[in-house]
Amino acid sequence: MVPEGVIPAAREGAHEDAGGRPARLTDLVGRFPALRVAVIGDVIADEFVYGRVSRVSREAPVLILAHDRTAILPGGAGNAARNVGSLGGAARLVGLVGRGGPDRRLERGLGPRVDVSHLVRPRAYRAPVKSRVLAGGLHGVYQQVVRVDREGPGVADRSVRAAFERAAVAAVADCDAVLVSDYGSGIVTPGLVASLRASLARRRPQPPVLVDSRYELLAYRGCTAYTPNESEVERALGTTIGDDAERLERAGREVLRRTRAKGVVVTRGSRGMAVFAPRRPTVHIPIFGGDEVADVTGAGDTVIAAMTLALAAGASLGDAARLANYAGGVVVTVTGGEVTAALRVDLDAHG
Repeated sequence: MVPEGVIPAAREGAHEDAGGRPARLTDLVGRFPALRVAVIGDVIADEFVYGRVSRVSREAPVLILAHDRTAILPGGAGNAARNVGSLGGAARLVGLVGRGGPDRRLERGLGPRVDVSHLVRPRAYRAPVKSRVLAGGLHGVYQQVVRVDREGPGVADRSVRAAFERAAVAAVADCDAVLVSDYGSGIVTPGLVASLRASLARRRPQPPVLVDSRYELLAYRGCTAYTPNESEVERALGTTIGDDAERLERAGREVLRRTRAKGVVVTRGSRGMAVFAPRRPTVHIPIFGGDEVADVTGAGDTVIAAMTLALAAGASLGDAARLANYAGGVVVTVTGGEVTAALRVDLDAHG
């Protein structure tokens, strides 16, 4: 387990291929089953509605889809927890879920390695639902055509907030790492995360705390690492990055400074990742699995799940980001075996 205040250097003498990707990443994946990760955040129901294009409507110039099937999967913090479990770690999920059908279905989709005993189930609550409609043709290739978001009822109730905070404190008590997934509902706050970090302050070594926040990136201070995507960095700083390497460098360093982070990993879609750490040169990691990203649904959750496990296993920030890059390339629910297979294929290709 890596101390919160330390990002360890890469081990001396470890073999690396010609492309700079260390063979030791496979060893890190092998350590995942022994790790416990507390996942604190917004649980969302991801609904996927699949249909075949049948004809064009006479009512409007839109396609009519013949419904094939509907799937409901855990999203947000639920997806991050599911990926921790799929990678071999044990996840302890803290979030709000309702008692209705969609909430029960997303809970069933978490998998056997996600502990749900810390979930809070308020009366009359329902998880937010993100419905994606995907149209497919004769060959079964589906393309997302529209998304409909149904927000939850909010979390203003003090008793619900108090129950959530108690569950979070209990969940992190004996964990090896903490993953915070803030999708903007308001239940996860910088103050809560500061309290969780304070509760871990006497642990030696301290568990790493990683944060993924959609809208409040700069409000979280002093955590081990942050994993924003490029658009979240642009929104937080009021800037545009695009293909400008100098703007990317300035933006990454500014986020690093303002969050007082030990590391910031900016995910850039088809452009890969940029890894920033204090007093170290920026590391740019090209995307694994091709340069065209067709569907990034849940990719950020996969990246932070892999990074959290890797840092808890003793990885350097750079190695954790490289491993997360492989996991993100296999998106969206990835297994440890799939990541190991991807590593071996890439090492063979470059070694």
